[in-house]
Amino acid sequence: MRYTGPKVRLSRRAGVPLTRKAVRYFEQRPYPPGEHGRKTSRRNTGDYGVRLLEKQKLRWYYDVSERQLRRYWDLAVRRSGASGAELVTLLETRLASLVLRAGLAPSIYAARQYVNHGHIAVDGRKVDIPSYLVRPGQVVSVRERSRRMQPFVAAAEGVHADERTAPYLSVELPELRFTLTRRPEREQIDVPVDEQLVVEFYSR
Repeated sequence: MRYTGPKVRLSRRAGVPLTRKAVRYFEQRPYPPGEHGRKTSRRNTGDYGVRLLEKQKLRWYYDVSERQLRRYWDLAVRRSGASGAELVTLLETRLASLVLRAGLAPSIYAARQYVNHGHIAVDGRKVDIPSYLVRPGQVVSVRERSRRMQPFVAAAEGVHADERTAPYLSVELPELRFTLTRRPEREQIDVPVDEQLVVEFYSR
């Protein structure tokens, strides 16, 4: 199941801020959540615990369920590249992930909701499946009927955009549109996870 509780709590469990909003809260409380959070030492975590946490960080960052992540792993190992890099690339090319990366949403949770509610189109056709894998050359846009909604008016003004556009995206924020120009390379994807530890977790 996907986690539906407080999102900042996840960042404190992971040890790194997983969302923009979490950065400020994490600076105030950089220790694990819970009654004994201040006394908990991350250094005492065993090998299994370290690999498990890294896998969880990847899952939480992209807001996918355990079953979904396992399915992406099964796809990644069948590809010709390094399994860890292929796994991250698959997660990055999910429709919800790219909606966030392009600056059309403030968080992965909002991006998922926008897709679910039918506000997003791919090549002019409505797609309401957040896990839809976008292919290079496809154009993603906010549907015409949704463009006057406040979240998208803010997005068009660049409120949610990163300082630097991902090199595999061509973004036209005033038009609320972007194109996946090429397949992302692992070194181009800004995600705070050591995927090799995830590979070791699934390969144990």
